[in-house]
Amino acid sequence: MKALREQIESVIKEEPVALFMKGTPQMVMCGNSSRALNALHAAEAPITTVDILPDPRIRQELSALSGWPTIPQVFVKGELIGGADIVEELLDSGELVQKLDGALGSDRPREVKVVALELG
Repeated sequence: MKALREQIESVIKEEPVALFMKGTPQMVMCGNSSRALNALHAAEAPITTVDILPDPRIRQELSALSGWPTIPQVFVKGELIGGADIVEELLDSGELVQKLDGALGSDRPREVKVVALELG
């Protein structure tokens, strides 16, 4: 089994759009996570979510890697975009769609998937 940090790094690096959130798309456990998820939906992003709630080490490792203390955290092609406020501002200004189009193409898939990290 890969170390927790390696699992987080691989989601950030390999998934086109990664959303580290509290809860899952089916059961969001935080208003800010919901706002970030809704903004990504509105921008028609393919979203891969990771629930940080099962273990406090997930949040610790994620924040150590990203340098960003709060949840949610959104990454596009490995680049930290920010949290709910920033993602909503980018959506409102049109920059989020431009960034997604540039990184992933305008014909990108729209699927949502959930990745569960292996906790040892």
